[in-house]
Amino acid sequence: MNFIALDYLDILLASLTIAVNAGLSIAMRLGLGQRLVIAALRMVVQLTLVGLVLKALFSVASPVLTGFTILIMILFAGREAMARQHRRFHGWWSYGLGTGSMMTAGVIVLIFGLTTQISPDPWYDPRYAIPLMGMILGNTMNGVSIGLDRMIAGVVDRRAAIEARLCLGAEAKEAFRPVVSDALRAAFIPTINGMSAAGIVSLPGMMTGQILAGADPVEAVKYQIIIMFLIAGGTGIGSFAAVYFARQRLTDSRHRLRLDRLTPVKGL
Repeated sequence: MNFIALDYLDILLASLTIAVNAGLSIAMRLGLGQRLVIAALRMVVQLTLVGLVLKALFSVASPVLTGFTILIMILFAGREAMARQHRRFHGWWSYGLGTGSMMTAGVIVLIFGLTTQISPDPWYDPRYAIPLMGMILGNTMNGVSIGLDRMIAGVVDRRAAIEARLCLGAEAKEAFRPVVSDALRAAFIPTINGMSAAGIVSLPGMMTGQILAGADPVEAVKYQIIIMFLIAGGTGIGSFAAVYFARQRLTDSRHRLRLDRLTPVKGL
């Protein structure tokens, strides 16, 4: 099977679906037409720029440039994770907690995958490292943001019960256990659903892309299985780290609940 190249006319034809949706929105007065068009234009511009940047990175294969690109991806992911929180910590913690958790999980899982299973030459080859990090980071970001949001919301809602346990002499680990458990379960739901539905309900994006590019379906499946395992590992490590340090931040050395370290976010 040969790779089928696409031209700009193909992209223009595909964009007609957006035009139809925008027209329906205008006809039904939904107020979504302009937003659809703007989102589509942003997507085209962003993906075009990313394609040009990746083309340049692939031709150089520099570990410094690859690492810098991954760092930029992590910083933007941290900003997105923070923006999804209904309530967040004061100061640097609001950004640093999620970003640090994602960075730790993403780097560990990425290096593990590149140096053991995939093994490109060199191991930091941006053709493998950057797309792989993108998939791991995107899913880890969802897990971390959901886990933190559920953790903070649970602590606020169950404040009386947590403080009662602390007053009765329970350690923070025991007092927060129900909230921590709920937060981690919620963080894992997207990953578990994705693995459970893969191959039956949906064909994952990477596998589909490889098949469309002419790869053998069995080889594409092998890659997808590895990616799903790495994604699950990154999501787990990142979510555990984020929820654990959030719990630490919400108490002090005197085992008091510190909701004063949280700031409500309006407009979400």
